[in-house]
Parts: sequence; C-alpha cells; structure tokens
Amino acid sequence: MENHTSQFHLEPEESRFLSGPRSRIKEFLFTFRVQFSFIKAFRKMHFIGPCVTVFGSARFEPDNPFYKEAVAVGAKLAHMGFTVMTGGGPGIMEAANKGAYEAGGYSVGCNIILPREQKPNPYLHKWINIPYFFVRKYVMIKYSYAFVVMPGGMGTMDELFESLTLIQTKMINDFPVVIIGKEYHKELCHHIKVMAENESISAKDMQLLFVTDSVEDMAEHIGTYAIKKYNLVKKAQKAKWWFGEQNPS
Repeated sequence: MENHTSQFHLEPEESRFLSGPRSRIKEFLFTFRVQFSFIKAFRKMHFIGPCVTVFGSARFEPDNPFYKEAVAVGAKLAHMGFTVMTGGGPGIMEAANKGAYEAGGYSVGCNIILPREQKPNPYLHKWINIPYFFVRKYVMIKYSYAFVVMPGGMGTMDELFESLTLIQTKMINDFPVVIIGKEYHKELCHHIKVMAENESISAKDMQLLFVTDSVEDMAEHIGTYAIKKYNLVKKAQKAKWWFGEQNPS
C-alpha cells in the first residue's frame, strides 16, 4: 500500500504564518487572503444544508472494512435528507461522499490545497478548494447539524475534539457527535472517561458523545438529537447573483 505520510503538509504560506512573527505588511496582507477564503467559502456553501460532516482517515482503500462502513454511513445520511460533507479527499471522505452520491443524496467536499495536491474525490456534487487548514475546519463545522467520526488519525482526532470543544463551550449548539467503531476507539473512549473521573472535564461532557458500531443506531441518534430537536427542514432558497452565490444544482 502506498505510504501517504509525505502527503500531509501545510500550504507554504500557512507554514510561514505559523513559523513566527513576520513584517507588519506581510501579516496584514495575509489577513486579507484569509478573509477572501472565508468569503469564497460562504458564498459557495450557503445553500447546501442541512449537513452532516463525516470525519475519517484519508488512508483507507476501497477494500478496507472501514471504507465500506463509511459508504453505508453516507447512504443512510442521504436517505435522512442530509447533505453529506467531508474534507473532499480519499479514504473515509471519499467513501462517505460515494455513499451519499450513489444513494441520490447531495455530496460536498472542502478540499485542502496541499503542496502535493489532494484532488477532490469523484463523488462530489460541489466542492471548494481551501488553502488553509483552519478555514477548512471552520467551514466543515459551520454548516453541520451533526458530526460522524469514523476511524482516523491525528487530523480526525483534531476535528473531533475541536467539534466537542465548540459544543462544550456553547460556541455552537449541542449537536450530536457520533463515534463509529467501538473497538477502534476503545482507548480514546477510556481516556475521555479518565478525564471525567479526574474532573478535567465534567461528567456531563460524557453525554456529548454517542459511540456505536451500528449505522442504524447512528441514524436514530441523529434523528432524535438533530432533526427532531432542531426541527430541521430542507428549504429551497434562491441565490443572489450580486453576492456571487451559487445554488446547489
């Protein structure tokens, strides 16, 4: 199997920004480029919801059981009326998009621009290329009413805990977070329990997570704590051309 380790690098400009203070002019210009990235994303993604974002590893091939399970997850979410959003790349992302696409649902991706280009997977109705990791993560959270965490690596854990932190601190609503893969995530879940036992998190924070191996249980949980709780209805909206907006179709 191909080694993907060298694939994941910050975009050069983002690397330079994070390396330390630069000249005032360079920092000032960088803020405008970031602002443009946000505006571009907002205009393109405004009409895609309601979404569920699926997080997971880019490294799993189509014959991997986790890939196949992510296809089933994407299909189920599409049947529930959700747009399936991912990071737009291969592996779990591709699988979830594939499931939604082939089930007749709507499938979108927030693709990261890397020095070694990550191409959008072929199961996307719409995608946006984003040059900065932090902008991409914000967009993937902004439009979603639930988060499904499949087996993954450090990036997936980052996305999981960012979502949980935003919910915990009331920055976003109490949207359901579903972790799929009890065996894969057992040490993670144990450590979260240790956090609660040592009071570094509240015991109530344990309720922010729903861990399962069942796609049907995932659907029931999201149906209760997203669709019913927030009275989600997919509404047709008309794009305003003078804002540069684009309809989903």
